Parts: sequence; C-alpha cells; structure tokens
Amino acid sequence: MALIKQIRQRTGLAIGVIAGGLILFLLGGDLLSPNSTLLNSNQNIVGEIAGEEITYEEYVQRVEEFRINYQQRTGRAPSEVEMFSVREQAWQAMIVEKVFKEEYDKLGLEISDAELVDMVQGKNIVPELQQQLVNPQTGQFDKTQLVSFLQSLETADPAQQAFWAQQEEVFADSRLRIKYDNLLATSEYATTAEAKAAYNAENSIADVQHLFVPFYAIPDSSIEVSDSELSSYLSENQEKFQTGNTANVEYVSFSILPSGLDSAAVIEEINELTQELINADNDSSFVMRNSESQFPFFTYRPGDNLPASLTNNVDEIEEGGVYGPFVTPNSSYVTYKITEQFEGSPRLRASHILFSTENMSDLAKEDVRAQAQDVLDDIRENGGFELAARQYGQDGSAQQGGDLGWFAKEDFVEEFAEAAFAQRSTGLINRLVETEYGYHIIQVTELPKSEYTKLAVLELELVASDQTRNEAFRNADSFAAESGNRNEFTENAQEAGYRIIQANNVDAQARNLNNIQGAREVIRWAFSEASENEVSPVFELDNQYMVASLVDKKEKGDAKLADVRSQVMLQVRNQKKADLIAEQLKTKSTLEEMQELFPDAASLSSTPDLKLSSSVIPGIGFAPAAVGAIFGLQNSGDMTEPIHEDVGVIVAKLNSKTSAGEIGDYSGFQRSLTQSGSQRTNFQVMMALQDLADVKDYRYKFF
Repeated sequence: MALIKQIRQRTGLAIGVIAGGLILFLLGGDLLSPNSTLLNSNQNIVGEIAGEEITYEEYVQRVEEFRINYQQRTGRAPSEVEMFSVREQAWQAMIVEKVFKEEYDKLGLEISDAELVDMVQGKNIVPELQQQLVNPQTGQFDKTQLVSFLQSLETADPAQQAFWAQQEEVFADSRLRIKYDNLLATSEYATTAEAKAAYNAENSIADVQHLFVPFYAIPDSSIEVSDSELSSYLSENQEKFQTGNTANVEYVSFSILPSGLDSAAVIEEINELTQELINADNDSSFVMRNSESQFPFFTYRPGDNLPASLTNNVDEIEEGGVYGPFVTPNSSYVTYKITEQFEGSPRLRASHILFSTENMSDLAKEDVRAQAQDVLDDIRENGGFELAARQYGQDGSAQQGGDLGWFAKEDFVEEFAEAAFAQRSTGLINRLVETEYGYHIIQVTELPKSEYTKLAVLELELVASDQTRNEAFRNADSFAAESGNRNEFTENAQEAGYRIIQANNVDAQARNLNNIQGAREVIRWAFSEASENEVSPVFELDNQYMVASLVDKKEKGDAKLADVRSQVMLQVRNQKKADLIAEQLKTKSTLEEMQELFPDAASLSSTPDLKLSSSVIPGIGFAPAAVGAIFGLQNSGDMTEPIHEDVGVIVAKLNSKTSAGEIGDYSGFQRSLTQSGSQRTNFQVMMALQDLADVKDYRYKFF
C-alpha cells in the first residue's frame, strides 16, 4: 500500500503535464490560434451526461488514455478505423462512470486502499493482470513479474507511472461495477405465485384451428387515408417514430483513378525495365532500385506458393526465365525473373493430433497413451483424421484439422521429425510418436521437396498521374466555386453532365456515404458546418474528389410527418384494412366460410400443441394477442373475435384445452425465474440509468 501511495504522490504532476501535452498534440496548433473556435466560444461541448456538459478537452484526454492503453496492450498504435472504436469505448466509459457514480455513492460502495493492494499484488489479483503477466515456459500467471514491475515503478519514467495509475483506476472502477452488479443480482427474487404462473404458462396447451388473413387481401388502392388521419396517428404514437441525427446529402464525384494515358505510360515504363532486367547482372539490386513490390526479391521454399500472377500465366518456369509483364488484381503491372533454382534442406507437410503429457506423472501418462492408441486405431480403421484432430488435439493446430503446414527437419523436435521424414509415402504413421510434449498421431500429407526458387519481382503500380489528379481537382474546384447554393449545384451538374448522387438518412456518426468509405470529413461538414442548401468545398477521398450539397438534416427527437410519412401511412392503412376485414368476417359463422371471403389470400390451418407461454403461432408469426385470446376461450368450439396483429387479422377456434396440473414443489421454477431475472437485471438497470441521464452526443461535430 505504501508503494502505491508513493507512486500516486509522485505521479500527480507528471500525469497533468503528460495529459496537457497530449491534448495539445491531438488538437494541433489550431487550438491556440486567434481564430480558434474552442477558445473563443462555448462550442467545445461534445455531449451531456446526466445534465453535465462534457468538454472537448475532457473527452480528448479520456480518448488518449484509452489510446495509450490500446498501444500498451497490442504493442502498436491503433489505425484510424480502430481509433473509431477507441473513441467509442472512451465515451461509453464516461457514461458508465458518471451514471453509476451517484448510485455507488448512494449505496456507500467503495474500494479501500487495502482492497486495491490485494487486487494488484495480494491473493486476489485481477484477471487482467494475470492474463498480461504469463510465464512463457509454464503458460501460467507469474507473480514475480508483477512484483518486479511494481518495484521498478519507483524509478520508471512518468509515462509508465501514469499508465499504471490509470490501470489502478480501471481496476477500481471495474471492481465497483462488479459489486454493484452482484448486489442487483442477489436482490432478484421470484415468488411462489410467479413460479406457479410460469409453470402454468409452460404446461397449458391448446388444440386450435386458426384463420389468417394478411393485409394484402385488401388492395392498397381501395383504402383512402387523409393527412389529418396520419397526423392524428403520429400524435398518438410519437414514441414509435423517434428520429436520430440524420441528414440528406447530394454529391458529385470527380474520379482520380488512372486514365488511359496513365496506363500507357506505366506499360511503356515496365516494358523498358523488363528489357533491362533480362540483361541485369545483379537481379536483386535492380529490382530493389526499380520495383514497387513489397517483396522485390524473395526466396521461395518448398511448399511456398509462387505468386498467382506468375502461376496463372506460366505453366513451367525455368532458371533465368523472364515472364511478363502481367496485370495483377491490384491494378499493377509485374514482371518476374527466375534468378536461381537450387536444391536445399528438404521440407514436408504433415498433420498431427497431440495428446499432451506435460507435467504429468508416469501413471497419468499411461492413461493418455491408452487414449491416444484408441484414437489411432479408430482412425486406422475408419479414417476421419481431421475430425479427430479437432476433437482430441491439444495444441493450436487442432482447429485446422491438425495441419502443421510445411516444415524442415530442424524445425521440429527430433523424435517427431525423424518419424515424419522417414515416411516413404503419404498417409498415417501406424504408431504413436512420443516427444517431450506428449503423444502424437502423425499423418504425412506431402512428401519432402527440396527445390528452392529465388524470384526477382519488378512491379509498377498503376496510379493516377499528377496531371490526372490536377485535372480532376480543377474540375471539382471550378464546380464548387460556381455553385453558390443547391439550385446552382443542380443546374451546373446537369449542364456539365455530372451525375448527382443522393445519400439519404445519413447518420451523424456514419463514416461512409453509400458505398464510399472514408467519407467522415464530408459527413462532419454536413452536421457541424453546413446549412441547408449549402454547397461544400472540395473534399479529397481515396480515389475521388467530392463536392456535396446539404439537402436537409434532422435533429434527434420527435419525428415530423414528412419524415416518417410512409411508415405512418402503412400503420394507418393496415388499421383500416383490419377493421374492414373484421367487419366482413363477422358476417360468417365458421372459419371455412370466412376463408371463402378471401380465397386467394387467407389460410386455414391448425396447431394441436400451442402453449400459453408462446408468442408465435406456427405458419403465421408473432401473434401474442391472438395466443392470449385463444387461452381466454372456455369451451370447445368457441371462437375468438377477429384479432388485429402486426402481420394481419386472425380468428381462432378452440378444439380443446389442457390445463397444467398441480405439482407439489415450484422451487425449480422459482430458481429458474430468479436466475434469468438476475441475468437481465444488470443490463436493464444500466439502460434505465442511461435513459434517466438523458445522454446527448454531439461528437459527430468534431470527429
């Protein structure tokens, strides 16, 4: 505990300095510029949680903490796509902290210093640390690594100390949440009455006939719906039609893909370089200087696959041969030269099933050997090696059916390698092979090969030239400059023959426009800077320039009729259809007569074992109201009234009903209800608290 307190005392200033520096780094020079929006206005709020405004700086600092955590965990910086996930995790963490902190305080939940010490170096070390500090020899948690790390923190650099302080906070927050969740879970209780009701619902059965009339039995054209009816329905059912932050955008794209001239230039260049490669004295040096391939000079071992662009175009290769240029799927041109083919260390391909005996007694090993022998005998008689490998294998190859790929003799332990390379034909080795790792069942799938190939790869990418890019930008920039509003945007596009593409209901958090990936800057512009009918500047995406126009955008909240007219129309029309269908059905006395009213659409069927607990009627779909009405019938032959469900109208006739019999003990149902309730409670409480906190997310304006 003293060590942790010392670390906290010493790192307070360092954490502040580091956090401040990181925020400045993330925000860039614009933060301190005279025109900085963040310094000169109140528009640096990224959201609200429980009535508390979250500033841009506060959020960015939290994102940076998660980014550092990601880098510490993976050993690399997150990509831009991964940063989206990092930002989301940081935001969710802030919601949880601010929403639950008040609950923790009300209940008096806390983590003492002694408990925190126990979590990081005592008897109950948190799983996160146990997973990170594993002895590679044993595969088990190594406490000595943890002790050594904690001792080194006294002299560690501030970044490491800050990271550990953050980890302590994460561990403490996680433990508080566990305490809270456990408290909720153990407070769940099901009464005997609830258990009896659940038992009755599960064991009450009805034999029923049912007529189903789908809404399409009445043509849409025969139903008239007025605007006042639509408005009235929307007003009464507003909770069904909430809208998020969405926008409708139109855009024109200007391709910066390579032109025909660009392609011709690359072909001419690679043809010239191919002639030089033919006569090159040093292939590796030549391709290192001239090739744009990631691996311009590579030695392929036996079993390695040569490039598909070579094997798909050439049947037999020869040493000294030059092949190409060929077009690759990645839009590049490539020529190959077989620099050398030579004999080297043999490699073969095999699969195995490992029965591990590490750290076992001799007696236990004998049991494992007997099991392995039984499996070997079964494979020898019935086959099924891959299936057996997946079932019994105890190493990473099991999921691949035991496949180990190609390997040289020196790559494996001696006993295994000797057995595999001694084979003169492919197939199962008819004995168990014992190594220090256990007993192996081995199957040789490819006999040894020893030919190695040195391959020089001359590759030139087909990319847009500066001339092509400049021409596309000039067109885009000119179009944007001449389009002062959406009307001019439309007129200029039509006059120039540019295609206007619509992207409707674009979410404020989206990163793509239709199928165009990486369009986040365009979307951020639409929600943070643009006004309706405004035209954007030129945006540069991966393979195109884009000019956009904002048609309109909708704030989160109650929907307007114009936004959800088609959905409301469907509901109102279906209600009218249901009333009309019900009115006609009531004129008949049997299900068969009712079916004759709608011969092409209605279906009549039966369910002999419908349960009260069911919410679905077979052949119809989700129909909870109809199920309830069926079990409300008392006598055989009774029929329900026409019932309006989301899928159509249902009328049912009861053939018979079997009620659940009494049982002496309902405790099993009590336990089941309590357990399922405990599993739901944590999530439901979290959702309820977040709703009460009225979380507002404005991050789309910044990222």
